[in-house]
Order: sequence, then structure tokens, then C-alpha cells
Amino acid sequence: MEETKKRIRRSVEERAAELDKKIQAHKDAIKALEEKKAELFRPKKRRRSDAELAKELFSKAKKAGMSSRDIAEKLGLELE
Repeated sequence: MEETKKRIRRSVEERAAELDKKIQAHKDAIKALEEKKAELFRPKKRRRSDAELAKELFSKAKKAGMSSRDIAEKLGLELE
């Protein structure tokens, strides 16, 4: 004869707790998807070209009171 396994019956509280866990997992997944969606609509930062960066650095150095010769000297360049 075959032995049959008896089914373990869980209480209502245990089943409710399991469902709560599943609900929370789905809420977390929805939140992650909403964040991805919001990211699509956020403006992306514009990348500046090397020329723009150099111009900005040069203007900031000028504002700090450095001359062209001072800047070249700091960079280790020789000006004629």
C-alpha cells in the first residue's frame, strides 16, 4: 500500500503574510519601473567638446588673475 502524505494546512495568518510578501514584491517592481520611466523624461546632460572645456578653463584662469604666460608655465609649456 502506498503511504499518502498528509497535506499541511496553513493558518489564515500565514497565507495572508505570504500574500503580503508577494504584494510588496510587486510594489517594489512597480516602483523600479516608474523610476525607469521618469528617467526617460529627464533631460540628459549635454557633453561639452574639448574646445568648450578649454575655453571655459582659460576664462576661469583669467578671472583668477592668471595671464596667458602663467597658464602656460603651470602647464609646463614654453611660449616664444
